Parts: sequence; C-alpha cells; structure tokens
Amino acid sequence: MTPRRRPESSFGGPGDSPGFLLWRTTLRWQHHLAEALRPCGLTHVQFVLLATVWWLTAPGAEDPSQRQVADHAGIDVMMTSQVLRSLEARGLVTRRADPADSRVKRLTVTPRGAALAQKAVDIVEAADREFFADVRDPARLLSILRKLGNWQPSPGGPNS
Repeated sequence: MTPRRRPESSFGGPGDSPGFLLWRTTLRWQHHLAEALRPCGLTHVQFVLLATVWWLTAPGAEDPSQRQVADHAGIDVMMTSQVLRSLEARGLVTRRADPADSRVKRLTVTPRGAALAQKAVDIVEAADREFFADVRDPARLLSILRKLGNWQPSPGGPNS
C-alpha cells in the first residue's frame, strides 16, 4: 500500500487559502443570517429579493422588472422568478405585466411587504454588525468586497 501524502498546495493548506477561508466565512455568515431572519419567516434569498424590490422602487420612477431585480441581487433569473412568485403568494410583492411588453414583469412591494422589508433590513444590519464586530477597518473590508464582487450599483439606486 502506498503511503498517503499530503496534497501539495502553493498556499500551504486550507488555513492559508483565501478561497477556502472565504467559503467557510460565507457559510458561517449565511447561517448567522438565516437564524436572524427566522422570526421574519424569510429565507436569506427571499430577504434579498424582497429588500431589492423595496430598494429599487422609487417614488415617481418605473417599477423595477424581474430582470433588473435579478441583476441587482446577482441571483439567477429563474430562481428570482420562483422566489418572487412565493413572495407574491404571501402578499409581500405584486407582479404585473409591463404595458409595453407583456413578457416583462414589473414589481412592487405591498404595504405589508414594505413593513417586513424594513424590519428584516434592521435585523440583517444588526446581525451584520454582530458578525463583523471584530473587523478593525470596516471601510477597507467593504472596499475589498466591492472589488472582489465586481459590485456595480444600479443607476439612481442605493449606493450609486
């Protein structure tokens, strides 16, 4: 029997691999947020899409399309459609055909959805503050995450 060798890695091991550490951190963060959102009855993906529709809905502006919401959130269009249908069934968002193109679905947040979005955003922001409490330079972390995630805010949207 051939003796087992440790796999070779230019990083030295998992504890020195930025990708592996990002993976582990992401899993812990997602679990932390899932626990925080449980009282709202929202999964993390539901929260992201509800909050995105809420953020992108501006008074006097055209309601966002499902495609715009999916692109802004970085979520697959099909998954976005399925999750938005479930949020619609719960009375949190409305989806309607665009008058100019019936294939395009325009989205709005219902009053109940807006109230839940605000509550959930407050919960998630508190959970983020708790999770990232030991970060010494939060502005630097945000800068790194924006760069790594290729974050491009929507024109006229938050953080633009």
